[in-house]
Amino acid sequence: MEIEKEWIQIVKVGIDQITFHVPNHYVDMVELAKARDIDPNKFLIGIGQEKMAVPTIEEDIVAMAANAANKIVTEEDKELIDQVIFATESGFDFSKSAATYIHQMLGIQPFAKAYEVKHACYGGTAGLISAFNYIKLNPERKVLVIMSDISRYGLNSGGEATQGAGAIAMLVTANPRILALDSETLSLTENQFDFWRPSYAEVPYVQGKYSTELYIEMFNTIIEEYAKRYPERLSDLQAISFHLPFTKMGRKCLQSLENKEETNINPELVERWFSHYQDSTFIGRQVGNVYTGSLYLSLISLLNFDDNLEEGQRIGMFSYGSGAVAELFTGILQPGFKENVSKEGTLLHLNRREKLDIKAYEENFEKTLSNEDGVIEVVKDKETLHPGFYLDRIDDHRRYYNEITTK
Repeated sequence: MEIEKEWIQIVKVGIDQITFHVPNHYVDMVELAKARDIDPNKFLIGIGQEKMAVPTIEEDIVAMAANAANKIVTEEDKELIDQVIFATESGFDFSKSAATYIHQMLGIQPFAKAYEVKHACYGGTAGLISAFNYIKLNPERKVLVIMSDISRYGLNSGGEATQGAGAIAMLVTANPRILALDSETLSLTENQFDFWRPSYAEVPYVQGKYSTELYIEMFNTIIEEYAKRYPERLSDLQAISFHLPFTKMGRKCLQSLENKEETNINPELVERWFSHYQDSTFIGRQVGNVYTGSLYLSLISLLNFDDNLEEGQRIGMFSYGSGAVAELFTGILQPGFKENVSKEGTLLHLNRREKLDIKAYEENFEKTLSNEDGVIEVVKDKETLHPGFYLDRIDDHRRYYNEITTK
């Protein structure tokens, strides 16, 4: 048994490939603020948001997830993927897993396991850790982890400015090309009501101020405990990526460490983490809240835009899900990791989008899918669609997808 444990420890496992997909439209936050008779700086500076991703009706969580995964999954990968893990809190079916659609749409080998994970915004991390543990025992195989969500609070609501949509896809493998994860992680759970959505509710119930306070409190609790258990590893952290429902959230956490009178955290460490923070927020400022994928959007942003990161450095990730669960875990940047992320591709993906004016945004928001029997054609005019996967029709409450490969 000791030999087996030692073997498990020496196998490097982590993120081999990672990418994201966001909808084809967005709203400018200055225009939204003016339409709501709000000072634009409350959005631009107060929460740190510039644009908000807006999905059209055919861009559901499965379509976005398939478009993300399709960017990184090769024909060889499809034969080696043993699990498809789909994390979401925007699920449209209480029984059928969204992962089964992705398994079919990408043509992954039939003897793979496909399942869905839910715990608010923490679900993606739960999927990643599960994938890590599987590959530790099966280093010749791969796991596809997907996070896809549509954040909705309602027009003119208090949470409207923190909406968004998007999907993250990552391949977890042995000998990863981007980030090798450390085995030691630290989790924290409390039964809380800061954000929840009963099965009968179309939008969540939110205690916004309390949720922010709880997030910061749990971050402080977990990082202080981490400092006690793994002091050398904490002092080795070059940067931390945060779950960012809005891009000022992580800054609030770091500021809370600065302001604490009694702490185990070296102030020089906090200063170091601050020096990397802004680069980790670039994509989030252009997209908004993507729930389960928000931490990983922060990670992609850090990898793409922070020119001071170097291979061999250790970075941390703080995951948070309302209700509430938090986890701090770490990983080491691999040789050549920069060659496996693309700043140019990221910018092209963001800049391809079309801006919606406020009227068009509101009209789009009010559109809903019919729940009637029979065949529902979701999009009448396919010529208006962008290349990629999309929700094509609903046939007796069963969703079917299609793909446009050229425009």
